[in-house]
Amino acid sequence: MQKYWGVIFALVLLGACKEDKSTLVQNEEAKVAQVETPVITHFGFNLDEFKVKRDTVKRGDSFGELMLENKVDYPKIAKISEDFKDTFDVRKIRVGKPYLILKSKDTTEKAEVFIYENDPINYTVVDFRDSVLAYKRKKEVKYVEREASGVIETSLSEAILDQGIDYNVTNNLSEIYAWTIDFFRLQKGDKFKVIYKEKYINDSIYAGAGPIEAAYFEHNGRPVYAFAYENDSLKGGVIDYYDEEANNLRRTFLRAPVKFSRISSRYNLKRRIRYYGYKVRPHKGTDYAAPIGTPIMATADGTVVESTRRGGNGKFVKIRHNGTYSTQYLHMKAQNVKKGDYVRQGDIIGWIGMTGNTGGPHVCYRFWKNGKQVDPLKEDLPLAEPLDEKLRPDYFAYINPLKDQLDCIAYPEKIEEDLLTLNEIDGTK
Repeated sequence: MQKYWGVIFALVLLGACKEDKSTLVQNEEAKVAQVETPVITHFGFNLDEFKVKRDTVKRGDSFGELMLENKVDYPKIAKISEDFKDTFDVRKIRVGKPYLILKSKDTTEKAEVFIYENDPINYTVVDFRDSVLAYKRKKEVKYVEREASGVIETSLSEAILDQGIDYNVTNNLSEIYAWTIDFFRLQKGDKFKVIYKEKYINDSIYAGAGPIEAAYFEHNGRPVYAFAYENDSLKGGVIDYYDEEANNLRRTFLRAPVKFSRISSRYNLKRRIRYYGYKVRPHKGTDYAAPIGTPIMATADGTVVESTRRGGNGKFVKIRHNGTYSTQYLHMKAQNVKKGDYVRQGDIIGWIGMTGNTGGPHVCYRFWKNGKQVDPLKEDLPLAEPLDEKLRPDYFAYINPLKDQLDCIAYPEKIEEDLLTLNEIDGTK
């Protein structure tokens, strides 16, 4: 009997041990759960650990003064200014840009971290704790695909804005189709469709439009597709735009050295000017009118052979692209390059001005072929690097679903209603 009670006691004790162990396990899991509770961070920091000051750069502010006001030692400020110029140039903080100063929570409230928001996505961190450090980071971005379409009534930019589309899409379209469509001569009724991605921070803050992935533009009844694709046959891989037959839409030269200006005077060897008694005064350039300060771009890769000021040309830049072609850009407000610089297509080489003989702000764009000035708008300039034959099968497989997607995008309902109204007026259905 004593043995029997001993067995019962042992079983009860074992159950109690199991219960105790179970309780211990539960307690440990609770502790782990507490430890693993995610900490919400901003710019990589737990803001609860600091006293936070949020502000924007005001006129007259300087990085040095802001830091001295927040009790950062001058040697640390000097170190950032001298040793981290490539990461954070303290002279280039801009009025209106937001920033955060993370201060210690003790009575000194000394600045420990400075965060400067370069744009909605990119930011720079200056960390004064321990050894001074500066580095760049990006916010996490969510990409959302968007489809859009429109019909030209007055201008491309108006048609795009009417659809609530980011204005950058206008610039992107004009660059993609720069050589296949004359955007200075768009017709009412021209149509477009685009597929691109919009960028969002924290799922809700809009941060701009990404590059166009696929587009369709119908000009004068002629449709032109465009698909972004990486040409792996080139060193480093280059993303270009190709049509449905894999033809490159880009030329070795941009059509114009400025974006969305207007041609105020064309190349004309028989031009007569009233001021000179209607005598023939050949105009060997193409004038693009735009506001003073508008950026002027190099229309192709090349080497700057002149960047100076001379007579009626005013301030100008001349670029030699190869043994055949050279270009010149006159009447600049200021140059952004010097003789000997190598520039790439699209680089900003100066800004629109009124230097030299000019009646209004514009750039006179001159184009040489084999040493003779010619009209670039009438030249059959070579295409850019074609898509390698080996890449074409993969390219066609890639664009087929995108082409189907473009074809299925409907135009805005208002346009469809207008077309029905026109049909009714014509007596057609």
